[in-house]
Amino acid sequence: MRVLSRKPLGVLALLALASVAGATQDAEPVGAECRTCHEDKLASFDKTHHAGLTDGCTSCHVGAEEHLRGQMEGEDTPAPSFAALSAEDINGTCLGCHEKGQSANWMGSAHERRGVACTSCHSVHSFDTLKSQLKAGLTAFATSGSGATDSSETCYSCHPAIRAKTMRTSHHPIREGVMDCASCHNPHDGSRPKMLKAEWNNELCYECHTEKRGPFLWEHAPVREDCMNCHDPHGSNHDKLLVARNPYICQRCHLNTRHPGSLYDGSAVSVATDPFAASNRAVEHACKNCHQNVHGSNAPSGPYLGR
Repeated sequence: MRVLSRKPLGVLALLALASVAGATQDAEPVGAECRTCHEDKLASFDKTHHAGLTDGCTSCHVGAEEHLRGQMEGEDTPAPSFAALSAEDINGTCLGCHEKGQSANWMGSAHERRGVACTSCHSVHSFDTLKSQLKAGLTAFATSGSGATDSSETCYSCHPAIRAKTMRTSHHPIREGVMDCASCHNPHDGSRPKMLKAEWNNELCYECHTEKRGPFLWEHAPVREDCMNCHDPHGSNHDKLLVARNPYICQRCHLNTRHPGSLYDGSAVSVATDPFAASNRAVEHACKNCHQNVHGSNAPSGPYLGR
């Protein structure tokens, strides 16, 4: 009886082991077979969150199983590469998982309308930054050992004019690695103009420049309207990111008011012909010699922003 009782137990044990092995084999992602030919593509892939996907390569590559089966049978089955897909199909695949958070408003954004694909900036297999898996991002500061990365390098591949502005004398600390384009812009959000991270320009500027917010007793209208009336946030060769130097930036609005006959044009300040012809108001900071608080004043006697 003991021998007969052990036989069914042994058979059950073997069946249990077989079922566990079969379940393990079924749960194994297709990436294990893909690794045979695509080891170079999966070397960096193993270090990402995508490596833990249940369905492996088939989670993103539609047709990977047919390609694998065809290769095993000696058939030249086309590879399910993203390179052959349209931007709409690529984005649809990525948004299948990344439809929340910063990408919630991707549809209708400037990038989506212009046919930019997720793979235009990001790479699942070959990326330059560990954060966000961007195709470009290592700057001179990172390669020098400081550890800084700059996601702006990816943006510059399509926006070279903005890169040129950041190289100007007056600039935000992007080149130093303190900021990047993503500090002010959300490249996945189309709900706001210019993909800003705030409802309008001033709200975004006030996040860092809170002393300019006010409220002020005497306000400067162009400041209240838009900081970009006077400043270029991407870079300028004038002090304080100004779009023009003093006094000419002020005279774009204040043409001939309260200072009749003292327009700071070539005829008024031409020291080449007469060194005494230059107006005393053009010395050093020009208008700011008297109007120091151009962003606003709380002095009861400062309606002209003089104190």
